[in-house]
This record gives sequence, C-alpha cells and structure tokens, in this order.
Amino acid sequence: MPQNEYIERWTKQHGKRLDHDERKRKRAAREGHDASYKAQNLRGLRAKLYSEKRRKEKIQMKKQIRAREEKNVKSSEPAEDSKTALPQYLLDRSSEKNAKALSSQIKQKRNEKAARFSVPIPKVKGVSEEEMFKVVTTGKKTHKKSWKRMITKPTFVGPGFTRRPVKYERFIRPMGLRYKKANVTHPELGVTVQLPIISVKKNPNNPLYTQLGVLTKGTVIEVNVSELGLVTAGGKVVWGKYAQITNNPENDGCLNAVLLV
Repeated sequence: MPQNEYIERWTKQHGKRLDHDERKRKRAAREGHDASYKAQNLRGLRAKLYSEKRRKEKIQMKKQIRAREEKNVKSSEPAEDSKTALPQYLLDRSSEKNAKALSSQIKQKRNEKAARFSVPIPKVKGVSEEEMFKVVTTGKKTHKKSWKRMITKPTFVGPGFTRRPVKYERFIRPMGLRYKKANVTHPELGVTVQLPIISVKKNPNNPLYTQLGVLTKGTVIEVNVSELGLVTAGGKVVWGKYAQITNNPENDGCLNAVLLV
C-alpha cells in the first residue's frame, strides 16, 4: 500500500461506522443545497471563481449526456431501387440500422490522451536571436570577427558544469542570470513549493535555446518533486516531474512554474 493512504489502512483495520452509508447518502443529498447557498451568497472574486467552476462542471455533464444519447442512433438506410416488384405494403418501408457512435469510454480515453500533452500556456510570444544574444567584441580575435555571443536571458546549467576555455567559448551564460530553483505550483493541491531544477526539457522558441538551457516564458523544465511525497499507483515515490514556466524570469527576478499533472 502507498505510504500516504492512511484512511484506507484505518478502514481495513477497524472497519466503518454503522451509520457510514446513511451519512454518505445524506451528504450527497445536501450537495445541491450547498451549491445553491454558495451561488446566492458568495461575493466578489470567490463568486466569479465558483461560477466558473460550476460552468465547467455543467459543460462536462452535458457532454456526458450527449455521448450517452449518441451511443445508439437509429437511422434509416436510403431505399435501393429493387429490380423485383414489391407488394403495396412494403413500398414505403425502409430497413433501419443501428449506427453506433463511438462509445463515451473511447472518447474519454482520447481526451485523456490529448490532455497528457496539453500545457497551461499553449502559445507564447517568440524571442528573436537579436533579443536573446548580445554580440561580444572584446579581445583581438573576437573584435575582428565578432563570433562570440552573450545570452541576455536567464539560463540553467547542470551542477557539474564547467566553462570552456575563453578562446573557444561560443556562448557566454552570465553567472548572475543562472537559476537553480523554481517556485512550482501544484494545480490540484493549490500549493506552491520551491523545488530544484533538474534539466530544461524544451524551449518552444528554438532548439538551440533548449540546448543552452535558456529559461523563457512557456519553457518546459524538469523539477525534483521528491520533497512533495508524490507516489505512483504502484507505491513508488515520484522523483522528477515536468513543469511549465508561467512568468518572464528576466523581469521578475524569480522563476514561477505550474506542475504538469
């Protein structure tokens, strides 16, 4: 059993209350009253958030109802020109067929599969190379050919990183713009924790930026979530998870990200 399922463990050891099912039924029956009370009495930002939540729930409910209705759809086949003569009572009859639409389970699986690849910020404003790199013109060789570049955005380098010799270094990543930790928000738990960065998975602007570990808005990074105590279905502790950067780190001086769950 996973390490955090205390309630299930207690139930297995000691059983349930005698009136457990009745209390559960009453709690479910009261949900409608609670929803009505909140809808009438909440004010301000809480009211907006609650109405948005209810709207999404209603959309999902309507989708499920529609999927159930579409499961068995009867449609009549177009009448074919028959070469043999038909009796009078069969002329206006057409054979019906059951056109089974995709079952709701298959649709649900498709949605879940698509959700695996969805991110909080699907589109980001591109960063040009002129904005990203500053031309370095110091030294004899560099002054003549201007081939060296300094990165103007925050970056991440691994713990075992060592700079190349100055003569051969193509891209300079300033020490003051390097980040090791990010403020990661768990969307379902609603908590924000500062977690160490493991690697930069993908920068949507350019594969070169991914290789250099540039951190811009929309970049997907891998963070160490072992402190959160997340476990898989098999009971193993999750070590690394992906998160997407939601702010402009060069403007804010910190790295904010949302965990992809």
